[in-house]
Parts: sequence; C-alpha cells; structure tokens
Amino acid sequence: MSENEKSSRPPLVLLANDQEWSARSLESILGPNGYAVLRAYTGKQVLDLARSAQPDLVIMDIRLPDMSGADVCTQLLDDVRFNASTPIIITTSGPAERAQRLAAFQAGAWEFASQPLDGEVLLLKLDAFMRSKREADRLRSESLLDPITGLYNMRGLVRRAREISAEAQRLHSAIACVAFAPVAEAFEMEERPLNGHTEHVIEYLGAVVRRSGRVSDAIGRLGPTDFAIIAPSTRGDGAVRMMQRIQETMDAEPAAIGDSAHKLKIRAGYCAVPDFSESSVDAVEMLLRATTALRYLRTDESGAPIRAFEEVPARSCL
Repeated sequence: MSENEKSSRPPLVLLANDQEWSARSLESILGPNGYAVLRAYTGKQVLDLARSAQPDLVIMDIRLPDMSGADVCTQLLDDVRFNASTPIIITTSGPAERAQRLAAFQAGAWEFASQPLDGEVLLLKLDAFMRSKREADRLRSESLLDPITGLYNMRGLVRRAREISAEAQRLHSAIACVAFAPVAEAFEMEERPLNGHTEHVIEYLGAVVRRSGRVSDAIGRLGPTDFAIIAPSTRGDGAVRMMQRIQETMDAEPAAIGDSAHKLKIRAGYCAVPDFSESSVDAVEMLLRATTALRYLRTDESGAPIRAFEEVPARSCL
C-alpha cells in the first residue's frame, strides 16, 4: 500500500479486550472520531492480526485470557513483521498497579491507561501518537538502510546497483548479483525451533555478511529473511566462492540464538555477466534474476545450495 493510500484511509486501531463492556466503551470513543476498529480477544489473535493487518495503533488490556498485554507487546516489538513505530497502548479495567505500569513501559508500550478513560484526553494522545508514527514511517520509507541490520534496504540496493553498473559500463568490468536466505528448515527444526527468533537470525546473518563482504560490495536486505549482494568485478565463479566463504564463516561461528547455538545453512541464486558494457540487462534486472533463482531453489528438491539464473528452467521464471 502506498503512503497516499495509507493517508487517505481512516487510521486502523487493533483493539484487544475480552471484556465486552470495556471494548464497546473504547469503540464508542474511537469510531465517531474517524478511527476504524479491528477487534481481538486473545494475545494470539493480537499477534496474528498485527502481522497481517498492519494496524496504525494497538490498544490492548493488560490481562488477556492467554497472556499478559506486556508479553504481547514484547513479542510484537521483537517481530520483524511488525512495524516498530506503531504506538501500543495498554489499558487496565481496574486501578493501575505500579508493577503493571512498569511492566507495560519496560515492554515498550507508549502509554498505560486506567479505565474509565477520559475520551478527550485519549483522542489528543492518539492524535500526537499518529503524527509521530507518520513521521517515522516517512523517514523509514526515504531511508536507504534497513533498521535491523544497518545494511542497505531495497531502495538503497537499487540506488547502489545503478551506481555500480555505471562504473562497470565505463570499465568494461564484470558484475555479479547474489540473493540468498537461510533455508526454511532453520525456522522449522523440531528439536530447536527458530521461528520465534526471526529477528535474531536476521541480525546474525547481517553481521556475518558485513564481515565477509568487500568494501566495494553493496550488501542489503531484500525481505523478511532475504539478503542480496551486488559485487563489482565479480564473475559467476566468484559469486559461488563468495557464498562458500559466507557459509564457512557461519559453520565456524554458529548463531547464538536462545539458549543454544545453531549452525544455519543458506541457499543462493545469482546472475553474473563478465563484461557489463555488453550486457542486455541492467544491474537492477540482474538483482531480480538472482531472486528468481533463489525462489526456484526454495522449491527445488535437489538440495543444491546455489544456482545461477541461467540454470533455472524457463517455466520457473514466469
């Protein structure tokens, strides 16, 4: 969804409370004042809906049937799929205990409020929170860096791809684009599951790639678990060796995640040209071709760790 589309629709509030009278009381304040409301009744529903619906605000009770509001807040802010600039407000239907208030703020809540709420005060706070969120989102959208890894984001990678390709065009030199990601099994291991530690995996991979890369390489994060490298003066065999070095580093330095160390494996797709001045595609298209090769490997049963775009069956590129 574009920024214009986001600004034209009413702000979406994810409201989590299993006490119907409390929820209806909040809805009666929010609805008439331009907010759309999405209801949740448990912590699990909050986590699922926050990831899928991407609300502009989250308001939830400190006591949900399956977990505390503070625990939900912590899990949301640890999840790379949740926008960390989204304001989270925790409420309580009874007197606010100091321990609850401290737990809420330690978890990252923007506000802790006791019911009954002062509707006018709440709306003024929400308006201020929304202004802060919109500004944070604007700055993030204009940034060239990924906030978790400190590497380039997609916007930054595209800009660097154009700069690198201009230089390679002038020098008649090679370029390789590589897209890679941890294998899916890393997040589904029965003995030591990692699916609750996605952000830790991303931080680990980002640190490994940053140490392994050359100063001339443009290294970035393409998506939730996907990374890319645009490597000047690098041919196809160089791209393969690059991924081998990264895998060797990961084997030698397992990821410390949770209470144990995990040896992660990566798969990679790449596209390389020996003389960019003679290439029929630009570096951005090469990057897209590398991601296509990576996507094919995710469904390929051969178990190959790396594959060139040219080795991908034509029907898989559609």
